[in-house]
Amino acid sequence: MSDFLKKNYAKIILAISGVSILGSLYFSEILGLPPCLLCWYQRVFMYPLVIIAIVGMIYKEEKIYRFVLPMSFIGLLISFYHNLLYFEILPESSGPCIVGISCTTKYIELLGFITIPFLSFLSFLFIFIISLIIKNTRKKV
Repeated sequence: MSDFLKKNYAKIILAISGVSILGSLYFSEILGLPPCLLCWYQRVFMYPLVIIAIVGMIYKEEKIYRFVLPMSFIGLLISFYHNLLYFEILPESSGPCIVGISCTTKYIELLGFITIPFLSFLSFLFIFIISLIIKNTRKKV
């Protein structure tokens, strides 16, 4: 697993972030579901990951985790907060989406818990964990 992950790290990050971007664009541009403020913030941290992964693949750079870790961690925190609001663990009034599109609007809910904010959380979580594994398995030079 470790060798597979080392060899395909940038491709895996590209796949996860690419699917996330296509999903967010599908929800907003094709289904017409407007993104809330927290969704926009999550996009700000997800979209550059595609470019970072592509550059890492082109230059065969193993240290892209230096950029991916902070971006995915901040996105993970935002998506975690979004899920706390979405699942009413925190009151909606504590969120930034007081004006405009609500951060708690339930557009899609599969199996009672798979929502757009949850999918974002999973994407950031997987990217973050994979990046941590790569960082910690790199041989110290």
